[in-house]
Amino acid sequence: MSTSPSGFACAPAAARATVHHLRASRIREVANAGIGLPDVLPFWFGESDQVTPAFIRDAASRALAGGATFYTHNLGIAPLRSALADYVSALHGATALDNVVVTSAGVNALMLAAQLVAGPGDRAVAVTPLWPNLVEIPKILGAEVETVSLDYGAHGWTLDLDKLLAALTPDTRLLMINSPNNPTGWVMSRADQQAVLAHCRRHGIWIIADEVYERLYYGKGDGAIAPSFLDIASRDERVICVNSFSKAWLMTGWRLGWMVLPAALTDDLGKLVEYNTSCAPSFVQEAGIVAVREGEAFTRELVGRLRAARDHLVSALAVVPGVDVHAPEGAMYVFFRLAGASDSLALCKQLVREARLGLAPGSAFGDEGEGFVRWCYACDPARLDEGVRRLRGFLGR
Repeated sequence: MSTSPSGFACAPAAARATVHHLRASRIREVANAGIGLPDVLPFWFGESDQVTPAFIRDAASRALAGGATFYTHNLGIAPLRSALADYVSALHGATALDNVVVTSAGVNALMLAAQLVAGPGDRAVAVTPLWPNLVEIPKILGAEVETVSLDYGAHGWTLDLDKLLAALTPDTRLLMINSPNNPTGWVMSRADQQAVLAHCRRHGIWIIADEVYERLYYGKGDGAIAPSFLDIASRDERVICVNSFSKAWLMTGWRLGWMVLPAALTDDLGKLVEYNTSCAPSFVQEAGIVAVREGEAFTRELVGRLRAARDHLVSALAVVPGVDVHAPEGAMYVFFRLAGASDSLALCKQLVREARLGLAPGSAFGDEGEGFVRWCYACDPARLDEGVRRLRGFLGR
């Protein structure tokens, strides 16, 4: 207990309990342990080692030179919303401008979507292992979150559909699901999506689908798209799909995202945008138009490079003693098990200190991820080879 200048006793400054008990990022904890160390190979964050392509950067430069530095509409500039509506329609069926809202990053879209539909005392369900933001966001709003874990076995990560449906009880308000999944690379099948959507319809459960990796999918054929809830849900039902410019166009630092949702929610969503960020930056939105309108060839080429990098890394890891690895169906990560890694956070810190190898601990993605580590392979194969060499040497010691 401290004393105020007036002499009255006062409690020490502290955040409210809900915020205080949120999980801190264990990925950041490992990265912070590597700051200042020479020659660290960082594979811990979910981004490529390549800069945003020039045609997008040039569009932003032109917009800045043209004075695009002012506030915009809360929901995003109309040309970008229109471009996104066309893009989504081409991939997933008819989508109107009124169903699309631009946000300041995909994670901002997730927070806004949760604010729209969840509140204190509500029950949310999340499929894990999972990027921690999706589990923690409902908690910020006072909701309770139950997790349903994927299973790991001879075929990698798989969903027990019956287990998930049993968790989606009539008193559930919200399902948070990420496919293609960070960190596992698991992709939800069309049949499982249909079963979950039908179940949620019966019980009035909202679905917030994080589909930011939908283009980073290694299915059959050039330009394959991961199964999406937008393929099977009408635009006016309780489904909100979140996406981002970060992955398919390498725009992580630009902080630009969008969501597709029922048009009836957009007025209320506009209020939330106003009270959160007001709007996404104008010149960034202008660059987003060019990314969507002109970036298809780049995205397809990117996915081809990522597929090759995935295959390269999985093949190299598969022959390392103590590594249990399967090729993921999507995203940009290999999430593999290390024999004896009972404390993945301590292990990853040790890897940074002793091998100068930066991986993300599996425990960062929930208790279900303990014993695993995540490796982002969106980089040059030579860097992957050096990373595997360091891991092999570390495990050998």
